[in-house]
Amino acid sequence: MRLISWNVNGVRAVMKKDFVGSLETMQPDVLCLQETKAQDEQVLEALAEIDGYHIYTNSAVKKGYSSTAVLSKKKALSVRLDMGIEEHDQEGRVIAVEFAKYFVVTVYTPNSGSELKRLEYRQQWDKDFLNYLKELESEKPVVVCGDLNVAHKDIDLARPKPNYNKSAGYTQGEIDGLDNLVASGFVDTFRHVNPETVKYSWWSYRAGARQKNVGWRLDYFLASETLLPAIKSVDILNDILGSDHCPVLLELS
Repeated sequence: MRLISWNVNGVRAVMKKDFVGSLETMQPDVLCLQETKAQDEQVLEALAEIDGYHIYTNSAVKKGYSSTAVLSKKKALSVRLDMGIEEHDQEGRVIAVEFAKYFVVTVYTPNSGSELKRLEYRQQWDKDFLNYLKELESEKPVVVCGDLNVAHKDIDLARPKPNYNKSAGYTQGEIDGLDNLVASGFVDTFRHVNPETVKYSWWSYRAGARQKNVGWRLDYFLASETLLPAIKSVDILNDILGSDHCPVLLELS
């Protein structure tokens, strides 16, 4: 199973940036999209020319905001939207698709926002999302992927010192949330395979950040420990353009 996760920063926008060509290059069995910024019917309309995939969507109540989708060559055994917590279930941020051996969960974690206005909410989200994943894991192993909106360690962003506890995505509260996921047995697959590799998945549109590689690693594949022997490859696909994020890859045997 070749799994790819990508924050596309608008599915209708990315379709105009050779998304179909990128899909042919990447050849995913399962493609998890975050920040589709479209309602369910708009996602299906935008992706209408793409054949060979079952498409599952979860849209925010607010139009043109947040939202997620999963494209899968195999039909899922079940599809579960959201966490069942009303406070968190308004923005289309979670889809869990069930396959024979594991769940694949895609998530677009809330951003703490400018001036960290949403940090307290974000920390509650992190606690509730971990509980949700552990409930799923009680049924079968879990792969969770998406834009987690946090750089985990200094190695995961180009400029850690000026951003620490000042910028959304690199506060101690957000780092603690990812620490708790890892401590609960969800392994950061990229870092597991590449402990010292410096590679980023998001760059600001400002000041030529992508060309200068002044980036952040915000996009992850985490997996239950029992799935580690099945890992064939992991990567961050920096060469795929079309969004301010690039896709990330996990291949399981």
